[in-house]
This record gives sequence, structure tokens and C-alpha cells, in this order.
Amino acid sequence: MSHITKPRVVHPALEKNALGLTRRDYEGRMSTLCAGCGHDSVTAALIEAVWRLDVEPHRAAKLSGIGCSSKTPAYFMSDSHGFNSVHGRMPSVAAGANAANRDLTYIGISGDGDSLSIGLGQLCHAIRRNLDLLYLIENNGVYGLTKGQFSASADIGSTTKRGVPNEQPPIDPVLLALTLGATFVARSFSGDKEQLVPIIEAAIRHDGFALVDVISPCVTFNDHVGSTKSYAHTREHYREVTETAFMTPTDFVPLAEEITADIGAGQARDVKMHDGSVVRFRRVAEDYDPTDRDGADAYVRERIREGEVVTGLLFIDPDSRDHHAVMNTVEEPLWDLPFEDLCPGSDAMEALMSNYR
Repeated sequence: MSHITKPRVVHPALEKNALGLTRRDYEGRMSTLCAGCGHDSVTAALIEAVWRLDVEPHRAAKLSGIGCSSKTPAYFMSDSHGFNSVHGRMPSVAAGANAANRDLTYIGISGDGDSLSIGLGQLCHAIRRNLDLLYLIENNGVYGLTKGQFSASADIGSTTKRGVPNEQPPIDPVLLALTLGATFVARSFSGDKEQLVPIIEAAIRHDGFALVDVISPCVTFNDHVGSTKSYAHTREHYREVTETAFMTPTDFVPLAEEITADIGAGQARDVKMHDGSVVRFRRVAEDYDPTDRDGADAYVRERIREGEVVTGLLFIDPDSRDHHAVMNTVEEPLWDLPFEDLCPGSDAMEALMSNYR
């Protein structure tokens, strides 16, 4: 994590939200990610979304696991609660925190490695429980912290920077969420802020588990021809001599500018990267029905066969009941209950246990 604090100099003319806060008030520490990383664009979208929603920073909790994506909570809402868990275990921590205090806004940031490999079981049960949580996956198809091995979301035929092809089928988090019954499913592109911000806003306000899969490519290990999750970076001044089997922290990562894409409803657009590779994105059409789970699943699969990445709100259950509603928990947050209510004594425990004898 970064230990560099941004200057707290705020221009008096900056726009404020209903709480009297500017966008600067929702920022965090300086990013230590690679220059031009798509994750930083996701951070900018998160800042914009929570500012628009008038989220009180001290009434929000950010959680993450392990990976480049898990650094993101340090880069926004510095005055909020936060917990960086072990690899793949963020959903359990989020479930525990939500059980104790249902009144906070919960934002979980994860990656394709953190969610679809070691944390896959945790993700599945968070979906099954319909935990009231924005679960945002920064999906780049590689393990960035351990030098670019394929993750579980890498497509068949995509190659590493050294040209090694991936031969194992991917796990698509969107299809997984639709299959398991997630009540809010969306996908976006880190370079499309116009689409991503309102999706995050809707996901935060959703009553239940909201999965948002964001294609956010790795500029260091997955920005080359042959990658199906390339991003907007140039390699004009990159020297191939630094591409060794095991890159070190001292290897030079060139500065680059991100590529953005404005994609209309129902339209497909080929986004050309500086290295010549192309990623095709498609927004859902205006008449698309996001309440039809089977239709959403079929549409996503159809577009995958055509080599397209579908973005937008893919599914939402308007009658969603979150984990507290299903389990019929008390309205008051557990941390706010008196000790006598949390621990009613041995007589109450004996009466409860007698029902199981």
C-alpha cells in the first residue's frame, strides 16, 4: 500500500455534494500502481460514484483480499473503514462486518485471481447469501503481483508476453453470477467512465449482492498483441531486453496514456490499442430486459461466441431480499445492542437448546 498522502489543498471553487464535500474529500493515498493502470481509472469512477451518492465516508467500509486490485481501497475514501484480508477471503470478512453493522455501505474490491481461483468458493457463497455488498472485480486476466501468469479468467488462445498460449477455458464471473442467482450483475470497461460510474452507483444502492465485472487490463503484463484483455498503452519506447522470465521490481515500466471509449447503446466498438491489438466491446440495446435472467445468460453467451465483451447492466432482480431480510435479523446493528440482548444468559440458552433435544 502507498504511504504517500495527497496534499489536502482544496480550491474553494470546487463543486460540493449535498454533504458539503468535494471530490477531493473522497480521495485516498497516492497510487503505487503502474502508470496508466486501468485500476486507477476504476478508482476515479468509484470516487465519482460515492461523491454523487453523497456517501458519508465514515459510514462506509471498504474490503479487499490480495493482489493489485486489493490496493484500490487505499486510494479512495481515506476517512472510511477498511480491511485488507488474506487472499480470497474478503467475502467472509465482509459477511461478518455486515452481520455486525448493517448500516454501513459495503464496497468489496477484488481481482480475477483473488475471486476466481483461491476465493471462488467464498464468492459463490456471498452470492448465495445475497450479501448487501458491491463486489467489484478488476479483471485483467493475469496475476500482476506475481509477474503475469494466466488467471482463471484468461481466454483460450490468449498469450503471455513471451508468446505462451493459454489452453484452459476461462471462468466468466458474469455467467457464474447469473447461474448462482446473483440479484445484480453488470460488466464494464475501465476506459468507459461514462458507463462505469452509473453502474457503480446503481450497484451501491442495490439491496443485496451486486457483482460488477470491470475489464481493467494490466499495462505491464497484458498489453500486447495476443492478449484478449489488452488496454490502452504504447510500447513504442519499451525495450524488449527487460522481458525476462522473472521480472524484478527494478524493471522499467514506461509511462503511458489510457485509452477511453464512448460506446452507444446497442453498439459495438473496436477499441484499438497502441500495440495494434483490438478489443471489441458492445453495450446492451435500449430494449434489452435486465430482469430476464435466462435471457441475460443466453445473450452473454451469444456475444462471447462472436468475440464480443458485453457491457452494461446485465441483470437485476427488482424484488431482491438481502441476507438480513432472508435471515430475519434484528433491525439494530449488533454492535449497538446492549450486552443483555446479545448474551441473554444461561436460562435462555437452555431453553433454546431444549428445542434440539
